[in-house]
Amino acid sequence: MLEKSAITQVPVADLIARRWSPRAIDPKRPVSQEQLLGLLEAARWAPSCFGDQPWRYLLWDRFTDPAGWQHAFDCLAEGNRVWVKHAPVLLLSVAVPNFSHNSTPNRWAQHDTGAASENLVLQAAALGLVAHQMGGFDAEQAKSRFGIPADHACMAMIAVGHPGAIDSLPEDLRQKEVGPRERKPLDKIVFSGNWGAAFKP
Repeated sequence: MLEKSAITQVPVADLIARRWSPRAIDPKRPVSQEQLLGLLEAARWAPSCFGDQPWRYLLWDRFTDPAGWQHAFDCLAEGNRVWVKHAPVLLLSVAVPNFSHNSTPNRWAQHDTGAASENLVLQAAALGLVAHQMGGFDAEQAKSRFGIPADHACMAMIAVGHPGAIDSLPEDLRQKEVGPRERKPLDKIVFSGNWGAAFKP
C-alpha cells in the first residue's frame, strides 16, 4: 500500500497517522474470514452511550455472495463505482435510532456508529488492508433492497480489500491517490471556551 502518513502538528499514534482512504484495490485477492472478524470485533468494542452499541453492519463478499455484492454495488454513486468494482467486500453502517433498554430516541446513535466505523478502519490499517468509507450511495435504495427499517439511518458504505495497483485507477483518481493528505489546522476546528474564540493550547 502507498504510505501516506499524516504530517501532524504534534505527534499522534502511528496507526492514526498511517490510516487513510485508498481507492486502489486488488480485485483478485479476497479478504479472509479472520480479517473480516477482526474488523467487526474492533467495531464491537467502540464506545457508545449507555454501552448501547447502536451500530449495525451489513456485509457483502464478492467472492462468496456475488449477487448480494452486486445489489450493494448498484446502490453506489456513479463516481464511486469506477474504483469500488475492484473491492472484494462492501459493508454498510447503519445507526439504530432508539435505545435498546427503553426504546427512547438515542440522539447519539449516529455519533456512536461513526466511532465504531473508525475502529473498523483503524483495524483495517493495522492489518494492511484498504478501507474506504463513502457517503456517495443511495440510502433509500439500500433500505428497500436489504429490508433495513425505515427509521434507521444508513451512514456509510465501506469498501474493503487488499492494496492494488494505482494504475488500475482513472487518471483523475490516480492524482488523488498520490496527492498530499490535507487537514484544516487545529486553530480552525478547536475553540477555547466560547465559539469562535482563538484556541490557546
